[in-house]
Amino acid sequence: MAKILIVDDSPTHTATTRKILETAGYEIVTAENGAAGIEAAKSKKPDLILMDVVMPELNGFQATRKLTQDPETKDIPVILLTTKDQNTDKVWGERQGAKAYLVKPPKNDELIAEIEKLL
Repeated sequence: MAKILIVDDSPTHTATTRKILETAGYEIVTAENGAAGIEAAKSKKPDLILMDVVMPELNGFQATRKLTQDPETKDIPVILLTTKDQNTDKVWGERQGAKAYLVKPPKNDELIAEIEKLL
C-alpha cells in the first residue's frame, strides 16, 4: 500500500482528500503547513506528496522547491493540489519541481489517475 503525504492548512480539504485516498486503498499521513510537510517527508518517507500552495509561512511552491532540491526527498513526486487555477501558477509549480498540478476540488478519478501515473 502506497503512503501519501497530504500537506494542507485546511482541515476540510485534508479530510476530503484523505477520504478519497483511503477509499482507494492508500495509507495517509498529513502535515498542516509547508515546513511541517518537509519534516514529514523526511521522517515518514511517503511515496508521493499532495501539496497545497496557499499556506502561511512556507507556501507550497517554496516547500516543493526545497523537497525537490534536497537529496533526501528529491525522488518523492509532488502533486500540487490547489485553488490557484491560473496557467502561470501551473507553469511556476512545474518549475519548482512538481510532477503534476490539480485544481481543488479534483474529481476523484482524476486525482487517483494522477497519483497512479506517478507511483
